[in-house]
Amino acid sequence: MGLMEGKKGIVFGVANDHSLAWYIAERLHKEGADIAFNHLPGEKMERRVRKLADPIGAKLIAPCDVTKDEDVDAFFSKYRETYDRVDFLVHAIAYANRECLTNRFWQTGREDFKQAMDISVYSFISVCQKAYELFREGSSVLTLSYLGAAKFVPGYNVMGVCKAALESSVRYMSADLGDLKRTRVNAISAGPCRTLSSAGIGGFDQILDHYPTKSPLRRNIESDEVGNSGLYLCSDLSSGVTGEIHYVDAGYNMVGW
Repeated sequence: MGLMEGKKGIVFGVANDHSLAWYIAERLHKEGADIAFNHLPGEKMERRVRKLADPIGAKLIAPCDVTKDEDVDAFFSKYRETYDRVDFLVHAIAYANRECLTNRFWQTGREDFKQAMDISVYSFISVCQKAYELFREGSSVLTLSYLGAAKFVPGYNVMGVCKAALESSVRYMSADLGDLKRTRVNAISAGPCRTLSSAGIGGFDQILDHYPTKSPLRRNIESDEVGNSGLYLCSDLSSGVTGEIHYVDAGYNMVGW
């Protein structure tokens, strides 16, 4: 019997088979989880997600633009038609205008800043709000962060500020959902991996080259290692863990030399 046998939940943010969200979803599925997926509106994005989710028997693959409350409401209405609870919720949504990642941070425009915070941070709050009535004791919420939330990383710019806000949101959300629903809330701070999101970060190849020279394990991580940690944090194995930023980065975050 798998660790997630009988568990039902949602993975937000799968874009393609390189997405960290997909590696987490795959690992959850292998352990028996029943997973619903969102996709951005449009046939192209739906095809991308269906190509991955249909073969694992997903019962719900529905559009959801997290910048629109009505879309989030509609998604959860469809979810309730299929499932009676949320045992786990994975939030892997982030976006910033490409210029925000190529220009200097001080050049960030007001509207670009608001958009990045809305999609990358408020969406986390929004989906937790809509899932609230479906959470039960022992449910788990997981989001994805990066070291740029806590340290300056060249080229990460406004996304680092967003991730800092996201990590703070994890702490506040864990206090609320722990008190009211006995639901756990955590984040994985992953080392650099080649994803659709990372392609927009200036100097990303240099980051990949640098990590093995400083990380205690002397290597970069593999995406499936994020999947393994996602399984741990979504399963009952981490029943006593909440409000944590769990680093999966070969130890790079703790190096000071």
